Amino acid sequence: MLSLQIIVVITITGVAFAVWEYFRHQNFIKKIPVRIHINGTRGKSSVTRLIGAGLRAGGYRTVTKVTGTFPRLIMSDGTESAIFRKEKANILEQLNVIKFAARQNTDVLILECMALRPNYQRICEHQMVKATHGVITNIRLDHLDVMGPTLDEVAYALCGTIPKNTMLFTSEDRCFNFMKKIAKKRKTNVFQSLGDEVSDEEMQGFRYIEHKANVDLALEICASLGVNRDVALAEMKTTIPDEGVLTKSIIHEKGKVIYFYNGFAANDPESTLMIWNTIQSAHQDVKEKIILLNTRKDRQDRARQLVETIASEMDFDKIALIGESCELVEEMALKNKIAYNKIIMIGWPSTQVQYQKLFEATVENSVVLGVGNMGVGGSDLAKFFEKKHQQKQ
Repeated sequence: MLSLQIIVVITITGVAFAVWEYFRHQNFIKKIPVRIHINGTRGKSSVTRLIGAGLRAGGYRTVTKVTGTFPRLIMSDGTESAIFRKEKANILEQLNVIKFAARQNTDVLILECMALRPNYQRICEHQMVKATHGVITNIRLDHLDVMGPTLDEVAYALCGTIPKNTMLFTSEDRCFNFMKKIAKKRKTNVFQSLGDEVSDEEMQGFRYIEHKANVDLALEICASLGVNRDVALAEMKTTIPDEGVLTKSIIHEKGKVIYFYNGFAANDPESTLMIWNTIQSAHQDVKEKIILLNTRKDRQDRARQLVETIASEMDFDKIALIGESCELVEEMALKNKIAYNKIIMIGWPSTQVQYQKLFEATVENSVVLGVGNMGVGGSDLAKFFEKKHQQKQ
């Protein structure tokens, strides 16, 4: 009997604490006037940073939280601090950021969505953030093991973060009508930015390769909050880019010229193909084109999708394999009829050795695109190329 009473007391205490925590969180939300929740397949981190920069320039007190390649918290003065996790990423992390922002008397909180599972995405928006400005950058085939396997299912999952009774901003085109239907049910207005409002001249000055659609989207949100376009754009060009953005490094060494593009964060087939086509247009006279595929052992589905796309839709001379489980990826390549003499097996030695083996496999004039994953050494190799590029400037 006593043990039953103890269980009842513990249960009531637990429920009471949960209710208290819930209402306390709602109070934190109310203290932040503008909450921008950013979801999508590609470009989330870039758009998050761009919006944060533009609104800072407009005089808003901001807290910007980037999940990205490496999680960061960015304050109103542009300073960044790393978010250290003792365990794997957990969406409850967002609760702590919201509490922190509320206690900082923040005008605007810009949050990159960190959930993948459809039910978690809905929870993040409708219970945690309750955005005043929802954002879905785009909808593409990625994380199909969690959200797929079809584009419609990915769209349904990502649209879980469409907020209620407010505004949604997007650069998506194919699934736009589907998004509008869901937004209409939630009494939310939709604004589409496809990049055609941004000129080539306005894109000059970015320190990395940015996409017009991302800039257009960020400028539209800044404009909705009354920030002058020129003021916002100027600050966007000075912001520190996420480590996953597309960058270009030119290496001059031992009579060779290598154009290396860090596209490791482009880990879905559609983004990879789009970047590859853009690079090919810019390097039509190059003698050799190499795809550098970095793979993780827990992302074999992604590796398979990329290999299939590379084999069937991309014009290349060699494919170099780095990272984990390269032997399995080599088998995938051979099954997709990529010739054995086109495959460069590098694996996961030190960054210096990876670079050296790749360098030895190039001719005097080559373009190399790194794709697949920023993890398992991808980021380190990209930094190595960037350092060599800077040494020659």
